[in-house]
Amino acid sequence: MEAETFFSQTEKDKVENAIREVETGTAGEVVVMVVDQSDTYPEGQILAGIIIGSLLSLIVTDLFFADSLWIFMPIAIVLASAIGWLVNYTPPIKRFFTLDSHMEDEVQEGALVAFYDKGLYQTRDDTGVLFYISLFERKVWVLADKGIYEKIEQEKLQEYARDVAKGVKAGNGAEVLCREIQEIGEILAEHFPIKPGDVDELSNKVIIG
Repeated sequence: MEAETFFSQTEKDKVENAIREVETGTAGEVVVMVVDQSDTYPEGQILAGIIIGSLLSLIVTDLFFADSLWIFMPIAIVLASAIGWLVNYTPPIKRFFTLDSHMEDEVQEGALVAFYDKGLYQTRDDTGVLFYISLFERKVWVLADKGIYEKIEQEKLQEYARDVAKGVKAGNGAEVLCREIQEIGEILAEHFPIKPGDVDELSNKVIIG
């Protein structure tokens, strides 16, 4: 999956309309960002190369070279390098050899960097909310500005994130995302109702990272 093509234009329009509709009833500002991945995860690539390469080398030396250690080592090195390179283009394998906790941390950090890099903290009442979707990890992080954290805890926001992540894995990410935007919009409207003179401070378009 690539961020550029993850949502069709029709799906992007639906997401943008959902954001626009929610923001008619709240001072909160919702932003959606999709990225290919939050890190390159070289350790997953290296680990996969070593394990798979060593196993294949063991099989080859057992079948053809009488378990010779001197043959095993160079074959293992060559195969580990080649497989490590191939794994970089095989996300499911690379993901399998990468710690889930590491991916979770990188997605969280990626969301934080994006929040500030894109200026989402620059709203009048500190009420920006970011849905950050990282495709390689198939994980989502919902990050909010300090004004919202006074009313809504991160764990509550992550309930929405987990639902969107399930939608991404199931292939209906846009549909679930729109639903979760509407649900979080109801909470935002309750705690941060729209004010006189309110303007749309952040773009409703899906950001591609």
